[in-house]
Amino acid sequence: MTRLTLAALAALALGAVSPADAQNYPNRAITIVVPFAQGGLTDVPVRLFASIMQEKLGVPVVVENKTGGSGSVGANHVLRSEPDGYTLHANAVADTQNLHYISVPYNAVNDFAHIGKIVEGPPLVLVIDAKLPYKTVADLVAGAKADPSKLSFGTSGPASSPVIALNQLNAAAGTKIQEVPYRGSGQAATSVVTGAIQGTFTFFSSAKPLVDGNQLRALAVAGPRRIADWPNVPTMEEAGFKGFDHNGFVGLAAPGKTPPQVVAFLSKALNDAVSSDLFKTRMAALGMTVVPAAQNTPANFKAFMAESTIRQGELAKLAGASSAAPPAATPR
Repeated sequence: MTRLTLAALAALALGAVSPADAQNYPNRAITIVVPFAQGGLTDVPVRLFASIMQEKLGVPVVVENKTGGSGSVGANHVLRSEPDGYTLHANAVADTQNLHYISVPYNAVNDFAHIGKIVEGPPLVLVIDAKLPYKTVADLVAGAKADPSKLSFGTSGPASSPVIALNQLNAAAGTKIQEVPYRGSGQAATSVVTGAIQGTFTFFSSAKPLVDGNQLRALAVAGPRRIADWPNVPTMEEAGFKGFDHNGFVGLAAPGKTPPQVVAFLSKALNDAVSSDLFKTRMAALGMTVVPAAQNTPANFKAFMAESTIRQGELAKLAGASSAAPPAATPR
């Protein structure tokens, strides 16, 4: 066996990518792993983004859903893949939340090569059954205190924005609104309409048609500013509760050892795709926005992930969760 063959086998064993491979990237199908179900707030933007990327790059861009573990199953699958730019992770706010609530086998900041944000938003909103008498958050809190067993809110399970926001409200207001877990925030919103539960924190895109149809009543926006479509709905801070900044995002990342030139290529391709009028228009209808290309860099996205992880740890403590220390970076 020649020295060249031995070197090649060693490189394969280590998961290395040759400079020639990186320079020829991409020359085959790219897979974007969405760690949540089809039709959700991560999946929908990624599928449109993938179709635009495919057209621009001239290679197939496939979306694969790998659900479970509040997104950690899909993320871990990507990290165990070859760091060659052909298996990518659609990360979201859950990546900055998980380690404070559940055990995850990786570090969401250091183990990935962060590429950029696909989209920001939508904000989380507090909605209740429109048939209930409460007109403001203060009314809701008063009702919850008067009869602690009266109100139940739907959530999308542990380590998710809706349950974090509910725990945050209970801690800040001294209420004991009960949690009822659902498979997703959209399903929870639908259950409010049926009367199975009284309210929920859900994302704007799920709540909008139900609020506009007078089936739900929006009491507050759990984000930094009011929503243009709902100018009369105050923020949680305006309602007297600080720190309710639950704004979603969808990003793109790769295994940490992905070559820098591949990351740079993907960063440019990402910004080219999301800056298209089609993408921006479709996302605006969901309450989502695109980050300007000059700001949407790998370095800025990694810094955002680090800052968001710290903030989610503070929220976990505020809500009474037992915050675990971030795991060390794992060799791949």
